[in-house]
This record gives sequence, C-alpha cells and structure tokens, in this order.
Amino acid sequence: MKRLFSPWRLRYVASASRRERGCVFCRAARGRGDRGSLVVARGRTHYVILNKYPYNNGHLMIVPREHLASPAQAEPESLAEMMALAVRCEAALRAAYRPSGINLGMNLGRSAGAGIEDHYHLHVVPRWDGDTNFMTVVHDTRVVPEALHTTWRRLKALLATGAASSDAPRRRPARRRGATRPPAGTAGRRRRQGSRT
Repeated sequence: MKRLFSPWRLRYVASASRRERGCVFCRAARGRGDRGSLVVARGRTHYVILNKYPYNNGHLMIVPREHLASPAQAEPESLAEMMALAVRCEAALRAAYRPSGINLGMNLGRSAGAGIEDHYHLHVVPRWDGDTNFMTVVHDTRVVPEALHTTWRRLKALLATGAASSDAPRRRPARRRGATRPPAGTAGRRRRQGSRT
C-alpha cells in the first residue's frame, strides 16, 4: 500500500466531532477574522472567499451575504456586484498565477454537485494546460502545491489594492446606437490623409 502524507489535514480530521452548526457561508459573512475564515475581499452584498477544499491553487468563491439558495432570489444590484467581483477575481488570479484559463460556475442543488445547496455561490477556478494529472485520474486525488494561507495573502493584497485591475482584459468602448463601422481599411487611410494637411 502506498501512502500520501498530509499532516496539515490533522486539524481538520481531529475537528470532525465538533463541527459547527449552521451555514458556513453565513458564519464567514458575519465573521471579523478574514484570515481565519479565508475571506479575501468584501463588497456591499457579496464577499470573496477561498475554497477550503480547492480544485486548484487560487480557487475562489463569490458568496452573497444574504442566505439564498438561488440567484433567482437575488436583487439585480446584488447580481451586478457578483459579476463585478468576478471580473476583479479574474484579474487578481491572472496577475498572481498566470493561468491558461479560468472556470466560472455555479452548482445549484445537490444533484448539480452543490456541496452547500442552501447558499448559492459562484466558483472562480484558475486552470492550466495539463492540470489534471495521474493523481486526479487514477487516484481521484487533487494535489494543491500552495498552502491556503499563502494563497490568501497573495490574493487579499491584489484584491485590496486593485493592482489586479491593470491585468484585466480591456473592454472596448461602447458604440453609439446607430453608429456604423467604417469600411475595412478606410480608417488608416483617413489618418494618413489627415496627417499630410
């Protein structure tokens, strides 16, 4: 038999008999110790927390402060903040880890894979080419090489300073309603003609 040593899990295993009751997300929303609860950012209606059992380094969850089972129960302003936080999280993850891609997703209901089905949340998971290796495929085990508190320090700093926003994908300026796009190649010609006068 082969053994995979993970001494950092001892505290979790030993605490199994004294699990706290109630919603883990509601406790994190009310809590003041962000490091202990792994909260990396707080908004008006949502907060961002590290997944305690991550799929990959930097696995974040955007969670509403209000205990709701589905985004269908949320106010439009709250949903807008969730997406704004998703953009900030994407930028922070790209700045900190340079992933090849990022998964955004929700599991609504137990049959959809929700571990906490009464309090919806949005997963933001950085991905790299080849991040599914033999441990995942053969042994149904994920190997996460960075400690959670190291990840917390990295992402908390990026999300707090807004430094991540410089790495965010740029938005195109909004086009005026009814405006037409110039025919291909004409914009450059106009610039060159204008510079001769």
